[in-house]
Amino acid sequence: MDAGLWTHLYSKGRFLGFKRGQRAQHENTALIQLENVNSKEETTYYEGKRVAYLFRAPTAKKGSNIRCMWGRITRPHGNSGVVRAKFRHNLPPSAMGSTVRVMMYPSNI
Repeated sequence: MDAGLWTHLYSKGRFLGFKRGQRAQHENTALIQLENVNSKEETTYYEGKRVAYLFRAPTAKKGSNIRCMWGRITRPHGNSGVVRAKFRHNLPPSAMGSTVRVMMYPSNI
């Protein structure tokens, strides 16, 4: 393997906001735009994959300030590569626009 080449077990996504209607917002479902995914057909590979939102906390626990919130991709949302994800604990509104990691497991191939 080339020394300058990095490989990851995840791809990137962006937390856009929460599922919503005209008047009501449903905080238990997050909308995530996947990197390099532009159609509903391309999202089928990602269904069931795990999603991690990493953030820095003000206080250290177990020697680290970095914390993680886990979720899972449930289904597509619309026709442009956006997916819905449910997290164990709802994402905070301050996370809107931030990056999430979409893990390449569990595999459904």
